[in-house]
Amino acid sequence: MNNNFKLKNGSGSLCMKGCGRQDRQLNTYDWLADIPGNAEEQDMVEVQFKNTRKGYYRNSNHLKLEKGDTVAVEASPGHDIGVVTLTGRLVPLQMRKANLKHEAEIKRIYRKAKPVDMEKYNEAKAKEHDTMIRSRQIALSLNLNMKIGDVEYQGDGNKAIFYYIADERVDFRQLIKVLAETFRVRIEMKQIGARQEAGRIGGIGPCGRELCCATWMTNFVSVSTGAARYQDISLNPQKLAGQCAKLKCCLNYEVDVYVESQKRLPSKEIALETTEGTFHFFKADILKGLITYSSDKNFMANAVTINSRRAFDIINMNKRGEKPESLADESNNHAPQKPIDLVEQESLTRFDKRKGTNNRKKKKKTGNDSPNKEQTPKVQGDSRRAKREPSANKGNKNNEKRNNPPLNKQGKQQTSVNQPKKNTDEKQG
Repeated sequence: MNNNFKLKNGSGSLCMKGCGRQDRQLNTYDWLADIPGNAEEQDMVEVQFKNTRKGYYRNSNHLKLEKGDTVAVEASPGHDIGVVTLTGRLVPLQMRKANLKHEAEIKRIYRKAKPVDMEKYNEAKAKEHDTMIRSRQIALSLNLNMKIGDVEYQGDGNKAIFYYIADERVDFRQLIKVLAETFRVRIEMKQIGARQEAGRIGGIGPCGRELCCATWMTNFVSVSTGAARYQDISLNPQKLAGQCAKLKCCLNYEVDVYVESQKRLPSKEIALETTEGTFHFFKADILKGLITYSSDKNFMANAVTINSRRAFDIINMNKRGEKPESLADESNNHAPQKPIDLVEQESLTRFDKRKGTNNRKKKKKTGNDSPNKEQTPKVQGDSRRAKREPSANKGNKNNEKRNNPPLNKQGKQQTSVNQPKKNTDEKQG
């Protein structure tokens, strides 16, 4: 076979790892990477830096760049070191999403990173943690109501970006002077929110997965308690709040589904009239389309669960002046199948012995350990009978019933066992 033609993956091997985290926090899945010539169609390249910072640069030198390449880009002042995360046709779409225009002043890519550039980059990154601790102490000494969450050095080490959190407006002019004198670099202050801070720190959510803000989320949409109300979630601040002390971003994921499903249900204000009485809305399973009605407005009483179709039928009957005998549809009154509880099947105590079984066994043993004189011949008679039955009654069920009468208190079974002995004596006489 001729293997000259090979489909070139324009974004390298990193593009085929799915839509998850991959190797970068805000990595964009390039679903056009397998198209030949995709990387060469656009001269714009997406470059990502530490954590949540990324920018768009022009490949003016027409370098052959792929996803995962480390490049040196233009900065003010000097240069910065970043990683290419996207090339090709999707870059203009991402720029439009970030409200950037081609006409804007876009900086360019110098070259691929050299070993000398990587040495300076690693030296600058090694100082970030110590700089953050020292800057927090300086801010505390100046009595500033702010928290410095992270520090990011530029690739050449000439500039440092300080990310801070503050509830109020902060005058950090004096802080910038002290930081510039202490660290001998150019200082830039950037304010971030609580969600951005949680994304930069990272962690594990209550779902057991990595935080969404630390993996794939780029834009933070406002979350309100209305999202919890639409999904019938209890308004408990401890359960609704995430690690950032704000409402969980995942509350917005399924709101649209619940809103569409709720449109198929009747209004909560409509009461259903029957011959038995008036029933009011109590609760609803929005996704299953099941509604529970109660005969009392304030608490559950005589609760009946019906589907939305049955509820609309009763509403139409009430509009015509008719009243059904009951809420439940007798024609389709089938018992609902209970779902299998997988959690109950995996219970840790499912192999534990019950306390009552041991006591029963002990009672049986104690009863057998104290034999009576009257019971001993019965046991012997049963053993003799068990030996004689197979030979005398093979395949004859009627004879088994005759020869094996039930036990009684008078010991009649012993006489039946001894009957063959009497017959033998008569034959001998």
